[in-house]
Amino acid sequence: MSDPYTPILLSLPGSLTPTLAVEILPHGVTIHRVIVQVNGKTHDIVIGPEDPKDHSAVKYTNTIIGRYANRVPVGMHVVEKNGIISSFEALTNESPKVSLHGGPEGFDFGVWKKLAQLDDATLFTETEIRSIAARTDASAAIFSLTSPDGDQGYSGTLHLETLVVLLPPVKLEPSTASQHDLGSIVIVYRAKLVDLPQGQKKVTPINLTQHWGFNLDASLQEGEETLNVLNHHLSINASHIAELQPNFLPSGHYIPVAAADDSSGAHIHDNKRIGNLFPGIGYDDYYLLSPRSGLKFASPHRIPLTKFSDTLDLVSDILTTRNDPVLKLSSNRSGLAVEFDSNQAGLMFYTNNHADTKGYRKKIHGGTGLQGDGYIPQSAAFIEFHEPLSAFLYPTSTGTDTLLASDEIYNNYVRVDIIVAARETRE
Repeated sequence: MSDPYTPILLSLPGSLTPTLAVEILPHGVTIHRVIVQVNGKTHDIVIGPEDPKDHSAVKYTNTIIGRYANRVPVGMHVVEKNGIISSFEALTNESPKVSLHGGPEGFDFGVWKKLAQLDDATLFTETEIRSIAARTDASAAIFSLTSPDGDQGYSGTLHLETLVVLLPPVKLEPSTASQHDLGSIVIVYRAKLVDLPQGQKKVTPINLTQHWGFNLDASLQEGEETLNVLNHHLSINASHIAELQPNFLPSGHYIPVAAADDSSGAHIHDNKRIGNLFPGIGYDDYYLLSPRSGLKFASPHRIPLTKFSDTLDLVSDILTTRNDPVLKLSSNRSGLAVEFDSNQAGLMFYTNNHADTKGYRKKIHGGTGLQGDGYIPQSAAFIEFHEPLSAFLYPTSTGTDTLLASDEIYNNYVRVDIIVAARETRE
């Protein structure tokens, strides 16, 4: 097996200095670097350690999260979907009553295999693979993992494939002439229950996300102001936030953003500076997105096996069409911005409140790369798109139960478009 800490580089073809490149580790499908070239300056817009091997000592930094993102009550749970009943035991890791991010050794510490060829995939159709391969101006890789029955207490053997695609810049609409596109990152997660005895059916909870932390200014190395994200601006098209218990488990209730935090306005992100109305030690909240209208395409959360044929193509639209973003993070200082689209119902927004100052910081962010020189609190905006918290316990709260039955395929995508403001608009 190849070294899981050897980065796999995706870069845009046809340029010695592409505007966008990504380094991915098989360890946890970790997005180790997102390299942006703009106006002669190199930026890495995600935080993390300098040495890829140090991800072995760093949890939840730009990795995939699963089998279940965020917090689940510890103990036995019985779940049912379409008449199929299964049970699983959520294992403790954060506290005696809380199982965090899939348990003690979740998918973030799994060794994923990069498929030698795109058409080695089993959870993407022949038509989808052709759509990806036809993009000669793009770069792509698929990573696979099989989680055995009982892994971290979860029921059913789950086979997963994660597609990562790097897309070239596109010419933006005249209405956005003050911005230039630098390229896009698309991640598509698929999963299926496998290895079932003849006639047996299973159901398992699943809620995947990418736990990546963005800082659009850190590469400027202009002191603490650029090492934190308090001066970044954020827009989220959200209607509610999840109500949390004192141990951060969800209550199952959702609060209108205008009423949250004693109606302080802290959770109304309408190009709001993150540091304005900053709550307590920072943000660590799940935002339920507002209903969307005028979508140019929609991608289902589940694909019935009866419809998973060679002609099915849910990938092409994601690669070629942009819906209006549901979230935008921007910085006036660097001029950089990231815009997000996803088929998930919401997202976690976390400002790295518990950063390990004695950990590791990239050299491009002013660190030494050595242990003891880490990031400061509020040094990143973690943006994690996934379905609502512990939704299998509260399916009527949001209309989703985050359960996967053995007669369907899990389908989750996130698209990140990276843009920069024209220089004259920043001066």
